[in-house]
Amino acid sequence: MLEPKRHERWRYIVVRILGLLSFSTILPLNIHTTIEEIASFTYLWPLIGGLIGVFVGGVGFLFLEIIHLPQLVVSAVIYSFAISFTGFHHLDGLIDFGDGIMAHGDPKRKIDVMRDSRIGTGGISLFFIVAIITLTSINSIPSNLLFYILFVSEIAAKTGILSCCTVSMPLSDGTGRFFIKSMNMKIMVVSLIITFILGFLAINVVGILGITGGVIGGILTATIARRNFRSATGDVLGASNEISRMVSLLIMIASVVSWKLMF
Repeated sequence: MLEPKRHERWRYIVVRILGLLSFSTILPLNIHTTIEEIASFTYLWPLIGGLIGVFVGGVGFLFLEIIHLPQLVVSAVIYSFAISFTGFHHLDGLIDFGDGIMAHGDPKRKIDVMRDSRIGTGGISLFFIVAIITLTSINSIPSNLLFYILFVSEIAAKTGILSCCTVSMPLSDGTGRFFIKSMNMKIMVVSLIITFILGFLAINVVGILGITGGVIGGILTATIARRNFRSATGDVLGASNEISRMVSLLIMIASVVSWKLMF
């Protein structure tokens, strides 16, 4: 048997990790913990992304290979499932992010607009851009690679959040600051090594390129946020998930197409 203190420590860790999983998905885990507590395990987000990727890839496999729906229809189902399985949290951040960067004024004014519950043209437009590119990218995936590319893209989406956290300055309030403060370059490098291995095991070099796309998406989001808001919020992190998935899919599709053209 575990010693009482060691048992409590393992229980603490498991509850916080499950709390992060519950926060990231709609799975009914009924875990009660705080954002600050689960943020200490932010570095595990890509692994949770891998679990999400299994569900997303499984849905794609079911509708394409077993039910035999047209791939365009399957792509719509896959994307709808991906954004709903995470409780629309990241999608909400993407729309708010779009409103914020389209607003006129100083960073404080832009942040106020981003936090406003109303949806503007900027949010709708950014959502449409990211959604249509993501949807058509999924539709372009060769059927034999569908599960693997979707799996990697969800890991890349969460890796994008980590890269966004690593290079961002946290706002003084809001939930996003806990996740940003928990990350640093050393943790990012370790996480990248793990995610690169997962990407390579899934789909060789294409997987590594997909993870790289996630990192690029996160840095791109952080750069845009810094120019507009100076600091990053939870909405920025949510947007980085959606943008990183999109960039990851684009890079993997481009690499697969290039490989076919070469050979």
